[in-house]
Amino acid sequence: MTPPAPPPTMPTPLPPFDLDLLRTFVTIVDSGGFTRAAERLGRTQSTISLQIKRLEDGLGKRLFLREGRGLDLTPDGEILLTYARRLLGMAGEACALLMEPEVGGVVRLGTPEDFATAHLPDVLWRFSRAHPQVALEVQCDFTINLLDRFSRGEYDLVLCKREPQGPAGGVKVWREPLFWVASDRLILDAGAPVPLVLAPPPDIHRKRAIDALDARGRPWRMAYTSPSLAGIKAAVTAGLGVTILPKDMLAPGFHIVNAEHDLPDLPDIETALYRQPGPLPKAVELLAEHIIRSLEKTAAG
Repeated sequence: MTPPAPPPTMPTPLPPFDLDLLRTFVTIVDSGGFTRAAERLGRTQSTISLQIKRLEDGLGKRLFLREGRGLDLTPDGEILLTYARRLLGMAGEACALLMEPEVGGVVRLGTPEDFATAHLPDVLWRFSRAHPQVALEVQCDFTINLLDRFSRGEYDLVLCKREPQGPAGGVKVWREPLFWVASDRLILDAGAPVPLVLAPPPDIHRKRAIDALDARGRPWRMAYTSPSLAGIKAAVTAGLGVTILPKDMLAPGFHIVNAEHDLPDLPDIETALYRQPGPLPKAVELLAEHIIRSLEKTAAG
């Protein structure tokens, strides 16, 4: 007789990747604590704590180091954070494509020019593909002007540069280091005032550069001022002076000159998303969440 076939092997159960639990986990990390995450998600702190306990119990792993007043991720928590961002991003895109394709309306977005140039094109393209009936009105300006117009209701959403852990109210979506940048054409004699190529006041990059040089006691002079990123890059290319930029915005022929010219280190810059208070049109809410998910995922690598 033919021996009976062995019973089928049961598949290994998947870990409890409940999207709501993962969203809570990511929000705690991005908000810097359970209390702020609870405020952002509109839940009690005890509910947030219970959700993390469920996630940790299901995984059989500790995700946070609860020592002292700080809140740090364990090695397992660091691993989960990367995958949680990816899962939430994919789920959000799937929902946008499958469940809400008919959303329409106009969304008014304000953003700094350099951020719009470097980081937003792909983000907005993916949103437009998912919601072709939504019209986007995007305007670029300095942060202080964006916030002023936002307070007057001229924008639905604004992306603003600010000091890390700066003003409350916005959701941090990006943080990056800044560097002193010049082209090969620049000739800078030792001891000479540093020639600066910057935007006019109240640009935050301008303030960063001047404050850092003054703190070091390094003399400087304003060699070229332009409100346009293209104008600033053209002046740097011509060798008129140095500017400050994130590394991923270096133009061909640009190089970082912090060490070469003994220039002071610059603090990181943070970008936050602000949305108008109260109930918002569905298109505005969708774009806000899409920007947050997309930029958090990009920043996480």
